[in-house]
Amino acid sequence: MTKAELRRTLLAARRARTAEQQRVDAALLVASLPAVVAGVPDPVCLFVAVGGEPGGLPVLEAARALGRRVLLPVTVGDAPLDWAEYDGPASLGPGPHGLREPTGPRRGPGAIADAGLVVVPALAVDRRGVRLGRGGGHYDRSLPLAGPATRLVALVDDDGLVADDLPAEPHDVPVHAVWRPSTGLAPLGG
Repeated sequence: MTKAELRRTLLAARRARTAEQQRVDAALLVASLPAVVAGVPDPVCLFVAVGGEPGGLPVLEAARALGRRVLLPVTVGDAPLDWAEYDGPASLGPGPHGLREPTGPRRGPGAIADAGLVVVPALAVDRRGVRLGRGGGHYDRSLPLAGPATRLVALVDDDGLVADDLPAEPHDVPVHAVWRPSTGLAPLGG
């Protein structure tokens, strides 16, 4: 299957999930969040879920309740993502592509270098850590800026860890772990 075909299939499955299934997934992710952030320094880079992506505001609020400093991505055209601090739902405003983004001061694309953890949205990830995103390339341009000790984690739906190798490009930065609602965090690669 091509990347485009995989995206269509996985997005269709995501759209088929009910609001109740999404709420249950968010609750499961909140429950496993302490294990995901354990042992990593602040800041932690998360994202605002959109279009049925797993997670959402409950995960962001749970990270804040754990006392974590949370940075969220800000889309800047075709450049690497910028980052700004999340200070609660009221700190979010409209962004491009139907996204909600933080409205506070920008920290610059290099802020990812200081992050202990970067949680990356993904449609799928394979056991090597190759991830399939939505195709915008924003994280492809940003992940190379992460620090050498930064833990990279793909957040996917329960069916997002695939057995077959995903198509990989030379610029792809593999993630270290996968985070799924029903199973929590699991290491990848090797």
